[in-house]
Amino acid sequence: KIRFIYRMIGAFEQSLQKQFNLNINEAMLLCVVNDKNNISCGEIAEEMGLTNSNTSKVISSLEKKKLICRHYCKEDLRCMKFSISDKGKDLLSTITCDNVQLPAEIRCLAE
Repeated sequence: KIRFIYRMIGAFEQSLQKQFNLNINEAMLLCVVNDKNNISCGEIAEEMGLTNSNTSKVISSLEKKKLICRHYCKEDLRCMKFSISDKGKDLLSTITCDNVQLPAEIRCLAE
């Protein structure tokens, strides 16, 4: 069953990659930053259940794609916060339940 679930998640991620050029973590991070504007790396990691190191890699990927923006805190330049860019908002607006195809087996679990 574990292998089956892993394959279904892999199929879902391939679909995301083909349609939107995002992997699962990038899509989740984009949603988190959209929901919680000006959020820190640590807060993102906590929201997503990822390590700080893995979160930094995903942030870097989305910054390179210009989907999120980095801002330094005025009171402490060591502090960084992230927000979604206009390009990120545009991409996120195209991702809907109607055009994201979940494998049928996962769809049954989600309902």
